[in-house]
Amino acid sequence: MKKIIYALSIITFLTAVVLIGCESTDQKEETTEVKVEATDTTRTDANTVTVKTATAEEWKEFKTEAQLRINENEKKIAELKAKVQKPGKLFDEMREKKIKNLELKNKELRDRIANYETTQSDWEKFKQEFNHDMDELGKAIKDLVVDNK
Repeated sequence: MKKIIYALSIITFLTAVVLIGCESTDQKEETTEVKVEATDTTRTDANTVTVKTATAEEWKEFKTEAQLRINENEKKIAELKAKVQKPGKLFDEMREKKIKNLELKNKELRDRIANYETTQSDWEKFKQEFNHDMDELGKAIKDLVVDNK
């Protein structure tokens, strides 16, 4: 008896889902028209968005600070490389790969600073993303130095 009740309730539920899921063609056309109108308004809004660029003073200060942080990261990476070469410590290949990845990320950050001068994209967004990436690189360097014994 329980099996019959469960089967009937499942069939009823599935039937309800199918009937509710079906729309008439008129309703479908109306919803697509509304979606088209909504995308048109967002396009016009996106076209009127102004992009704030950095002033010369802001850029110079930010670039100097970023160059200092990049140079510090290069020093830390060089120290890690030196530790890898020491005969007493055994560094596995995984750490060597991580060090190479850190070097690449640091070079990417240096290139992004150099490329911003030519592209002049949204200053606030660039600054936020760059600082986030720089912080992540710093954390990755610190995490690699920490010995989990």
